[in-house]
Amino acid sequence: MLPAPSTAETERARRSASLVVLPAPEDVLDRFRVEVTRQQVAEWLPKQPELLLDLSPSCPRLLDLMIERGHTVVHAVPQPERLGALPERPGRLHRLRADGRSLDWIAAGSVDGVVAEGACLSTAPAAELTLEHIYRVLQPGGRLLLSVDSLVAGLARLADQGRWAELADVPAADVVLVPDGESVTRCFSPDELHTMLIDAGFDVEWIRPRTVLADETVSHALTADPGKLHSLVELEMSLARSREGEAIGARLVASALRP
Repeated sequence: MLPAPSTAETERARRSASLVVLPAPEDVLDRFRVEVTRQQVAEWLPKQPELLLDLSPSCPRLLDLMIERGHTVVHAVPQPERLGALPERPGRLHRLRADGRSLDWIAAGSVDGVVAEGACLSTAPAAELTLEHIYRVLQPGGRLLLSVDSLVAGLARLADQGRWAELADVPAADVVLVPDGESVTRCFSPDELHTMLIDAGFDVEWIRPRTVLADETVSHALTADPGKLHSLVELEMSLARSREGEAIGARLVASALRP
């Protein structure tokens, strides 16, 4: 007969059985940002099926959302993709290899809307020219949704990299470019983004921060209770609407209309 376990062994076993592996803070933040982006795109999308040009880096969830809403989407990417087939949806998806920064391959006034998510304009060498191309391919009344890296994020990166001279020059700079590995990222203030859209011919509907809640707040809340994700996303959406035009968070989101 085996000896009965000791009280200490029983307590250790009980504690081991009750242990819960909590998600890493980076994981919960990534999930939160993805859900906020998806909700913002869902809120922006036209109610009726339209032809949309998507210039964003590959994001199957956003593509699936647009197709699910019945839109026909032309997704332009610079390199061939290896994406699995999306589930059957009311809309259609056309993928093609093309330069999303120079749209001379598409006819003027040929699309109803353009989505430039994933801060893709922050990596365009001449974002002003890309916006002029976008304006040209949109039909009158067509809309643009874009996101860019914010000046707040740019300043934080320069500080992390110890580039104090560049930080000191930011107030006098017309354009803020931040080294990012072997490339550079352009970071925008709300006023600069607004001016750039107006100069390209757009009517600006709104410019909002992508996120207002601090990363620490989100990480703490979701690590303690992952079930709070939906309510935190709804709170974030409300806060972003109420803080239009403010320089908060790592990215800015803008909606603009071609008159």
